Amino acid sequence: MAKPPVIEDKQIEHLIKATAAYSRVPVRDTALLLILYGTALAVTELATITVGDYLAEDGSVRVTSSIRPSVAHNGEVRPLYWSNKRVVAAIDAYLAWRATHRQGRTIKRDAYRALDPDSPLFLTEDGQPYSLTKRTLPSGVLSHSCNSLGAYISRLHANAGIEGGSAQSARRTLAVKLHRKGYDLVHIAALLGHKSISTTKRLVSQDPVRLADIVARAI
Repeated sequence: MAKPPVIEDKQIEHLIKATAAYSRVPVRDTALLLILYGTALAVTELATITVGDYLAEDGSVRVTSSIRPSVAHNGEVRPLYWSNKRVVAAIDAYLAWRATHRQGRTIKRDAYRALDPDSPLFLTEDGQPYSLTKRTLPSGVLSHSCNSLGAYISRLHANAGIEGGSAQSARRTLAVKLHRKGYDLVHIAALLGHKSISTTKRLVSQDPVRLADIVARAI
């Protein structure tokens, strides 16, 4: 099975600018993309994490959070860090937009920036949760998918002319970028929720930039 492409920094910046220019809800879609490329969340995780996973009751950002087992793509808790300033700024702008447009508000105005902490962090244009599809795996484990959000993210990439861009390519991109910077596979696997280091190793292998470097130094 072919690996999703690695999206380089210039392409990501173009994607963000194109989305901001053409999206019907640019503040939301910009935040969606920055979270994907900044945290490597899976699509289902992105659709189901809540306002309370991001904000503390006093409205401050929970810099150290976690992916709950009920949300995690592998059913296991793992760390989630809201420590990237650009990602946080984008989410904050979207939550302010939500409050203004009365999407997922609560009567407790002094808590969670007047938003329902149990509300999904991201909502559709109509202010509704993204729909999930449930299925039982052969192992008996209940699995969820969010095809509508996954398809939408792929369409944002396509609209920006980024061939093959998707939520999966965002996960691989972050893993490859961290590997290029010398971070060990154990930590990368922990951030992505991989149970096996070999899964992470396969994901970061055949780095297109590394291959280009090899050719550049061939003669």
